Amino acid sequence: MAQSRNNSSHGGAPRGGGKPGGGARGPQGRGKGSKAGPKGGFKSGPKTGPKSGPGKPKASAAKKGPQKPRAFGGVDKYERRASAIKEHGPHRRRRPKNPPVDRLEAHDENGVRLQKLMAQAGVASRRVCEEMILDGRVEVDGQIVNELGVRVDPALQSVHVDGMRIQTDEKLVYYSFNKPTGVVSTMEDPDGRRCVSDFLDVRKHERVFHVGRLDVETEGLLLLTNDGELTNRLTHPSYEVPKTYLVQVHGPVEKGVGKQMREGIKLEDGIAKVDSFKLIDSKPGHVLIEVVLHTGRNRIVRRMFDAVGHPVERLARTQVGPIAIGDQRQGVVRKLSHTEVGTLLASVGM
Repeated sequence: MAQSRNNSSHGGAPRGGGKPGGGARGPQGRGKGSKAGPKGGFKSGPKTGPKSGPGKPKASAAKKGPQKPRAFGGVDKYERRASAIKEHGPHRRRRPKNPPVDRLEAHDENGVRLQKLMAQAGVASRRVCEEMILDGRVEVDGQIVNELGVRVDPALQSVHVDGMRIQTDEKLVYYSFNKPTGVVSTMEDPDGRRCVSDFLDVRKHERVFHVGRLDVETEGLLLLTNDGELTNRLTHPSYEVPKTYLVQVHGPVEKGVGKQMREGIKLEDGIAKVDSFKLIDSKPGHVLIEVVLHTGRNRIVRRMFDAVGHPVERLARTQVGPIAIGDQRQGVVRKLSHTEVGTLLASVGM
């Protein structure tokens, strides 16, 4: 007994026999040695510690937390599509945000975008112009345009905003000239007198012509432009464009003179009358009167006051249609603003 224990404890043959120094075959290993190789069989149990080799240890399952179920897990894609169609209906193609504008008569594919044209004409910023279009406040050739993307030809098409036309043709220019006395209402004078062209700077002012005339001794507003259609309408009597004058005569003036001039005065070329007659100022020996009339006959104001016995001492035109001379100095040529041009065009139906 003692001998057998001693042999077992000092490296003797194990129980069950076998070759000396060799491991027994069993479920814990195969091949030589007592340890299972890399191709060992069944593991003795789950690993409780980190991996012995180098590298980052794997996180335990407890740290990962519960896994969320995958969407539509285990459902075929065709079943998902069928259920979506049943719930939401068949898929429809998305319509574009802005419908095509080719169907609009006002659209010119080779033109300029409407909102850009309006911004260049000084109406407002491009973003505000887009809002005006969407609100239906813009017309092109009489057709309301409330869709973005429309292009127009600025030289051939007319654009109105809130009923007022904007000038989109950059080649057309409009000026206000405060003519002094002694200046001839022509571009050239064979007698060498001062004329309108003497006040124009060829470096700043395009070639223009005057709208109507003022006699040599009359001062005040004279419109200059290269817009032939506007000139024809402003000077044609059928459009009845009002013109305002300040008249200084020798005073006092009788009370019935204003009524007489409003009812009409017979002249050598027919009856002439004023639209309004207003006393502005009076000082000893002189009276300042404002008259408005739409007729454009030659020297008509002077002849009317001559007919009532009050010859004109000084005469100045202060307004033509919606354009007023204001505080513009004599001899100065001023370019009209976009708003002034729009109101002027609207006053003659353009």
